[in-house]
Amino acid sequence: MFTQMSKRAAIAALSLAGMLVTTAPAPAATFALLHTFSGGADGGNPIAGLSVDSSGNLFGTAPNGGTGYGTAFELKRSGSGYVFTVLHAFASGTDGAGPSARLILGPEGHFYGTTVAGGGGGGTVFELAGTPVPRQEKVVYAFTNPANGYQPSSGDLTFDPAGHIYGTTGAGGAYSGGTVYELSRGRTGWSETVLYNFGQVGDGAVPYAGVIRDSAGNLYGTTSAGGAKGDGTVFELSRKGSVWSETILHNFAGNDDGLVPYAGLAYDRDGNIYGAATDGGSGGGGTIFVLSKAGGEWHFHTVYSVSGWGISGTYRTPVVDASGNVFATTHCDGTSSSGSVFELTHSGTTWSYNALYNFSGGSDGQYVFSNPAFDPHGDIAGTTQVGGSGNGVVWQVSP
Repeated sequence: MFTQMSKRAAIAALSLAGMLVTTAPAPAATFALLHTFSGGADGGNPIAGLSVDSSGNLFGTAPNGGTGYGTAFELKRSGSGYVFTVLHAFASGTDGAGPSARLILGPEGHFYGTTVAGGGGGGTVFELAGTPVPRQEKVVYAFTNPANGYQPSSGDLTFDPAGHIYGTTGAGGAYSGGTVYELSRGRTGWSETVLYNFGQVGDGAVPYAGVIRDSAGNLYGTTSAGGAKGDGTVFELSRKGSVWSETILHNFAGNDDGLVPYAGLAYDRDGNIYGAATDGGSGGGGTIFVLSKAGGEWHFHTVYSVSGWGISGTYRTPVVDASGNVFATTHCDGTSSSGSVFELTHSGTTWSYNALYNFSGGSDGQYVFSNPAFDPHGDIAGTTQVGGSGNGVVWQVSP
């Protein structure tokens, strides 16, 4: 096992169509507990966040529980509440085991995700099709050869307009430092192409997050280790013909820039790229950073240093709204060292921190590995790994 429509609502709807979400800052946030995991048939210990559809239904994964190998689940809106349903219970073997990434809606309306084990040992990319409950699950690709990547990372999958899937593995590859891969669908099924192998001397290693794609087809991501200082990197992969080449955009040095960037990257409306380091910075709890392009070059700037200790900061990709404000979660900082949800607002070059919610570690949950997911009303939903009855919760914060 593994361990009243408002301005906010109107703009939140843009997020569900692939746009960025905005919410109006409020002096206090309202917390709601949507589901407490039992560790049994419903699943347990979610370390991924949630996806939201246009109706406000929530979708996620839990790496434990079910039949022992984790679940994919839905929280369906029903009046003012939600109804929890298991969409699939993983069975290991040829099926996946230990789903540790959130579900991503593919171009044909099916959900896709990854498991870190099962499928022959090295994990899977899977598809959930149809609308019945439970949904039909199919393994799209099983990682069985370590040389082609192993244990697909916990980051989001990315699709291009042709329906190809891009993702990362945290292990395997030619240099055992993980890979970036592409899955393409043919007449006989899906096939994998390794686009890049991490782990050479001075290169990044162990990508925890997925990659994002620009309009030219370039891919951007982070590695949690490696680089010039051994503290992780931000990288770009660009293609000429069939050959992909890497450019390291930033080597983390463990100073004010932070270190160990587990989180992925997100665009703002101007094409700047935001991300997070989970450790370091002047506050000790990681950083929020931005890369801006000028003169054909990317330039790194620390936006904010979060207070904390060790690897207590942001594990998942921040969300940037249409005004350039940033929303994120932290793993185990906050007033009770149990995690937090926060917002960064700016006036000119000055950024201000607004704590939306600090988890207590009790019935509200503890340890937030989740991304902040906005629903059509502008409320934020996510998960905790433990707390509740001990197996984690699904929560909602209304700014």
